[in-house]
Amino acid sequence: MLAAFVLGCSAAPRATDPQAAGPFVVVLGIAQDGGFPQAGCRGEQCRRGWEDLSLQRHVASLALVDPESKQRWLIDVTPDFPEQLAMLDRIAPPEGRAPALSAIFLTHAHIGHYTGLMFLGREVLGTASLPVYAMPRMFEFIENNGPWNQLVRLHNVELRPLNNDQPVTLTTRISITPILVPHRDEYSETVGFIVRGPRRSVLYIPDIDKWERWDRRLEDVLASVDQAFIDGTFYADGELPGRNMTEIPHPFIQETMARLATASAAERNKVWFIHLNQSNPAMLPGTARTRIERSGFHVADEGMKSPL
Repeated sequence: MLAAFVLGCSAAPRATDPQAAGPFVVVLGIAQDGGFPQAGCRGEQCRRGWEDLSLQRHVASLALVDPESKQRWLIDVTPDFPEQLAMLDRIAPPEGRAPALSAIFLTHAHIGHYTGLMFLGREVLGTASLPVYAMPRMFEFIENNGPWNQLVRLHNVELRPLNNDQPVTLTTRISITPILVPHRDEYSETVGFIVRGPRRSVLYIPDIDKWERWDRRLEDVLASVDQAFIDGTFYADGELPGRNMTEIPHPFIQETMARLATASAAERNKVWFIHLNQSNPAMLPGTARTRIERSGFHVADEGMKSPL
């Protein structure tokens, strides 16, 4: 269910602001690759999610919208793509015979981030040469593996290359830049993105192993943007009883908050945790989410809009 819209930061323009028609980012999902609740999950949080549809959340994805050029772009195409496209249509309806999307940008080859491509083929949308931007290994993965290469062969998609730290110009006022991050790169490399608009910039890193393994300092990257949607997969160690969490490394929310504890209130206010696993207690209102908010950070939610 679509949550009520919230603004990405206190400085966001009001609806009456003439600049409110500027480009913006929309959060289309906040959950880890399996969504929430997750298949086969019988824990208390999932039970609440199965029983109360308003608590269900889609897999993490962002949309970029430019009302001036009438264009919409997607970062990651998830298994929840049908519902997320409908959500985007409600928030920013396409005009006339405009294509559903101008392009898709992929972060990596884990199931929650690219498998929504299946809806672009002849069985569903039958898109015509929709640009899909991917890093070299991700590009090769799609081009050489079925069923994805059928999309290329039938010209449903047109693969376009991405290069680390090299921006792609979307319009005269919007650009998007991939940045490599360490992750479990079984089939592709992994990137986050920095989206820059005429007024603000937004960082999106749904997956990273640990901040310490990155060749950049999180603090430095945060200082270069106005808002950051970053990996909040797990809240704390031991969250998955019986499983070795070192096999699925992510920066625990507790670790990120501790790392940024001495940062200014303005820097902490930029951070919105996203890509939450079904086990994460911050997925639902309660003690964990309250602790995050009282520490000056935020948890993203579906439907929230942030100006660019």
